[in-house]
Amino acid sequence: MLKIHPIPAFSDNYIWTLIDASEERACVVDPGDATPVIDYLTANNLALTDILITHHHPDHTGGIAELTQRYSPAVYGPMNERIQGITQRLQEGQRIEVFGLDFSVIEVPGHTLDHIAYFSDSNTTPILFCGDTLFAAGCGRLFEGTPETMLASLEKLAALPAATQVYCTHEYTLANLRFASAVEPDNQDLLVRVQTEQAKRNADKPTLPSNLTLEFATNPFMRCATPSIKAAAEQYAGHAVDTKVEVFAAVRRWKDNF
Repeated sequence: MLKIHPIPAFSDNYIWTLIDASEERACVVDPGDATPVIDYLTANNLALTDILITHHHPDHTGGIAELTQRYSPAVYGPMNERIQGITQRLQEGQRIEVFGLDFSVIEVPGHTLDHIAYFSDSNTTPILFCGDTLFAAGCGRLFEGTPETMLASLEKLAALPAATQVYCTHEYTLANLRFASAVEPDNQDLLVRVQTEQAKRNADKPTLPSNLTLEFATNPFMRCATPSIKAAAEQYAGHAVDTKVEVFAAVRRWKDNF
């Protein structure tokens, strides 16, 4: 029986941990800090056999060296030589197996140019480890990519099964929902989600994972073809926006300054 557990790190990161309890082994995703991972593995008598990396930012890679020295796991990651410690570099269309789950690699540039995501539909419910590309009710900042590349990446993820569980890396949900509510104040699904996610945080529980169905209903960056989002983008920009890319770019600028 496989389980996915969030190990909190820094102020708002989750290091997602795929656990095969029957074999006392674990796989972690984007371990920016080795210490909480080691503490969790030790407390639960687990050996680290695999690491999945989505992109090069230090809060996703900072723990690789110490974890590799201690456990000698396989380390999967993007085709970016600046990430030290990767044992298998991956690109679009490649597949890897972790604890019997078959993961396909999806290139999703935008937040960074090297960003990849890992998707598996081997289990009853499809799962996606998407790093900082798609957030609950939001998306990553465009540090290296363009609106065109990021929108194309989000559309790749939008093509996955609607039931897909979305495991992103940051607990940004409430802040993202505040912005989404400014964009679409009359979205009833959004109003319900705000209450639901606030209750989770009040109980000190993660708001994650999300799922694609919920994102299609409430995430402005996944709704750029929706008339209400287009109208809000035009109001913010002060001029007409004619394409989905222009809508996305305006909403992303708005979020950056929100």
